Amino acid sequence: MSATTIDETKLEAFVTRTVDDLSAAYGGIMVSLGNKLGLYKAMAGAGPVTAHELAQRTGCNERYLSEWLNAQAAGGYVDYHATSSCYELSPEQAMVLADDTSPVFIPPAWQVPASMWFDEEKTLQAFRTGAGVAWGDHDSRLQCGVAAFYRNGYRSNLVPEWLPALQGVVEKLDAGINVADIGCGHGHSTVLMAQAFPQSRFFGFDVHEPSITEARQNATDAGVAQRASFEVARADNYPDRQYGLICFFDCLHDMGDPVAAARYAAKVLAPGGTVMLVEPFAQDRVENNLSTVGRMYYSASTTICCAHAISEGGTLVLGAQAGEARLADVFRTAGFSHFRRAAETPFNLILEARL
Repeated sequence: MSATTIDETKLEAFVTRTVDDLSAAYGGIMVSLGNKLGLYKAMAGAGPVTAHELAQRTGCNERYLSEWLNAQAAGGYVDYHATSSCYELSPEQAMVLADDTSPVFIPPAWQVPASMWFDEEKTLQAFRTGAGVAWGDHDSRLQCGVAAFYRNGYRSNLVPEWLPALQGVVEKLDAGINVADIGCGHGHSTVLMAQAFPQSRFFGFDVHEPSITEARQNATDAGVAQRASFEVARADNYPDRQYGLICFFDCLHDMGDPVAAARYAAKVLAPGGTVMLVEPFAQDRVENNLSTVGRMYYSASTTICCAHAISEGGTLVLGAQAGEARLADVFRTAGFSHFRRAAETPFNLILEARL
């Protein structure tokens, strides 16, 4: 047997790549700390500040802040001014790190990999046995992180962009219809629609009871509880109210039997009604999904999406990178004759289905 020849240049490049990834993982913890301690908010719009000044603004320990600021500067998350030993959060950095209403606000997303690490033993066992891990069996940082990560994207896109991309749906919402939000989680999407369309009634359904509790509180806080209600229910047995719009926001691929969910939607859809399917952006071939975003989605799919689908019986485990063709096949199998891509973002496909 001949010895394997190692290309030293390729080895060095790959080692560098792995260290970059490790550094990013360390940096994610720093981002979470900066968010939870209010450090980014204290720096936003403040111009150059020293560690001492940031300590005075936040009540945090100066020595810890000095090290944290250096880590942020090393990662390009703040700017460092060597002549004055000051640190500054640029407007662009503040939009991503300090503004919790921004569509690109990222800190809560770090709760998801935190939960993945916390649940590692469950995932190891799932790999070895083929068993599933239900959504509610994960660490609670998963549910909170996912809700916060998607909330601002929905806020920026759902009402102004995605709903108008569906044929005739906005006019029906303005006139007043019943809307079902399947897999609603904390109810952010449901609440956004209820705020925008006061003539319609909105019903959020999810299998995770703690999320439904959060959704009810969010609706109350937003002043739409009379028009947005929430119940614990599966995607194939929620109450039949003849819905003019049925929404699946980033959840169909998590279901153990997506065809059954689509078939039930067909049953409870009002005549002329529409299904809006929002799914993680993916091409139909694996080789076209090998990107930074694809890596993130495939990783989450491994420990979260596929694991939940398998926990529900796993009739068809789509995964987070299902792609439009497979999703279209689900709806055609369920009896839908119309299926098209209505819109897209770098992170989502927005698909329209009608009978």
